Parts: sequence; C-alpha cells; structure tokens
Amino acid sequence: MSQSPDNDTRNGVDRAHAEDAVRILLRWAGEDPAREGLLDTPKRVVKAYQDWFSGYALDPDDYLQRTFEEVAGYDEMIVLRDIEFESHCEHHMAPIIGKAHVGYLPSGRVVGISKLARVVEAYARRFQVQEKLTAQVADCIQRVLEPRGVGVVIDATHECMTTRGIHKRGVSMVTSKMLGSFREDARTRNEFLRFIDVGGGR
Repeated sequence: MSQSPDNDTRNGVDRAHAEDAVRILLRWAGEDPAREGLLDTPKRVVKAYQDWFSGYALDPDDYLQRTFEEVAGYDEMIVLRDIEFESHCEHHMAPIIGKAHVGYLPSGRVVGISKLARVVEAYARRFQVQEKLTAQVADCIQRVLEPRGVGVVIDATHECMTTRGIHKRGVSMVTSKMLGSFREDARTRNEFLRFIDVGGGR
C-alpha cells in the first residue's frame, strides 16, 4: 500500500521528523522558523531532498539490462560525452555540479545511450565524493555489459570549495576511471580522451 505524502517514511524517519530537523537547523543558524517567509521552508527542503537523493531508491544495474545485438557487427568505441549532473558532497552536503563522459568498447551488444546517462544520474543523486562517483559509474558498466573496456571521466566544480573554506572560484576537478582495454592499451585510452577533449575548446 502506498503512503500519502504526509505520512512518507524513509529509513525509519517520517516526513514530520525530517521537517523538524530543518527547523532545528534554521534555529541554529539564527532564524525563526515561525516567521512568514520560513513557514513552508521545511516542507520545501524535504521535497527537494526527495529529488536530490532519489538515487538511493534506484538500482543503476537495471538500466543496462536491455541491450541490442543487431548492430551490423559494430565493435568500435561508443562515447557519450557532456552528461550534465548535479550531486552533493558527502562531507559538507554542498552541491557538486559537472559533466560526465562515458565510453566503452562493446563486446557483441550495446545499450541505449540514454541508459548511460541514467546510470550517471542514479549514482549522482546520492551523497558523493567525485572519485567514488567516477568509479561507481565505470564499475557498473563493466559489471553489467561486460565490454572489452570502459572509460569514465568526470569534470566538476565543488561548492564546498567555492562558497566556504578557501573560497576559490573557477576551479574544477577532473577524475577518471579506466578499465579493460582503456587501461591496458594506450591507443584506446588516447582515442577516448581525444573524443571527449576535456577542456580542449571544441
């Protein structure tokens, strides 16, 4: 039986308690949660959390189950670049905003390209560190599709660095995970990096 939104319970915490937690943080920050402008803020924040962290309810492996073998023998590299995503840093709960580039060398079957973007999205909509996100996407594709190789590169900015602490803007972080032929064969790896041309001004 589905629950009404007002009685939504997740991992042993109901919506009312989640909204109370937001009120506590507002008070701790020096605000009055009862003032007019903040009355609905706890409800809005909890609703936003449902969206931002919807990845916990998803199994990224499921997106790669349906594959296609009728590709006229195509066995060259497939690359999906510039997959925009938003995530949140697990250390400060601040946004991570960036782009993922995903490539693989098929081994007899391919997957719809939108499914690659959905894998990125499912992992991004969780508390993350960029290194882990990069590895999770690559490992998922390798595990389910069993291609000859996988490459994932993520280029992202971290608001925990730009809006607090050192306050450095215009800085992005690049991480990569190479598996199979992408790791073992420099020519394959270089071809992938040419395709995505991170920061190359294409």
